[in-house]
Amino acid sequence: MVNKVEICGVNTAKLPILTKKQKDELFIKIKNGDKLAREEFVHGNLRLVLSVIQRFNNRGENVDDLFQVGCIGLIKAIDNFDLSQNVQFSTYAVPMIIGEIRRYLRDNNAIRVSRSLKDVAYKALYTKEKLTNRNSREPTIEEIAKELDLPKEDVVFALDAIADPVSLFEPIYHDGGEAIFVMDQVKDDKNNDDNWLEGVAISEAMKHLGDREKKILNLRFFQGRTQMEVAEEIGISQAQVSRLEKSALKHMRKYI
Repeated sequence: MVNKVEICGVNTAKLPILTKKQKDELFIKIKNGDKLAREEFVHGNLRLVLSVIQRFNNRGENVDDLFQVGCIGLIKAIDNFDLSQNVQFSTYAVPMIIGEIRRYLRDNNAIRVSRSLKDVAYKALYTKEKLTNRNSREPTIEEIAKELDLPKEDVVFALDAIADPVSLFEPIYHDGGEAIFVMDQVKDDKNNDDNWLEGVAISEAMKHLGDREKKILNLRFFQGRTQMEVAEEIGISQAQVSRLEKSALKHMRKYI
């Protein structure tokens, strides 16, 4: 995204930059119904849209789509901006553009969420922002639920429903070598020695491992412990557990 020059047919390397004086003059014309001034103002603020969509470059979304959605937010900001408030247009427009992109991402989430649940989540987010501004601190779930007159469980469920899904293969820690992924933190209470790799000569292969490696694999895959829990029981770091686990599994493949 960062290196893409042409977006939606627009050469971003040649986008103009308007001075504050130019913006003020154009905005007065816009309020008087000048469509050409409006078009020039939009074009002169596309760099603002570009800077905002770069915050979302890790979502895997099409950059052209995000740019178009960001432009909608920009236009809404122009329509609602009040020049008499003595606030810079960019200060007002950036939250509008971000909000439009976030709505687009939520509505196009791969996990489908009911409209009623989304409505509760959006109200909760709006209420959270309102209470934060009012009290100069982030509100608790209980405070948000009370303001909405809803059970706190409903608010939590709605907010969880619109949260972005996380890949099991997303790295969460690097120890200068192999990464530790989300899946390494997931505890498995279902798989045990009765149903995991049934029919495979697992016990024979484990005879070729050292005592510590055997214990790690037993705790991880037969007892369903997380790497953190294994690390605490054995008395080593989680990174060491990860390395020993991967090494032991690799060694076992030679005998299976």
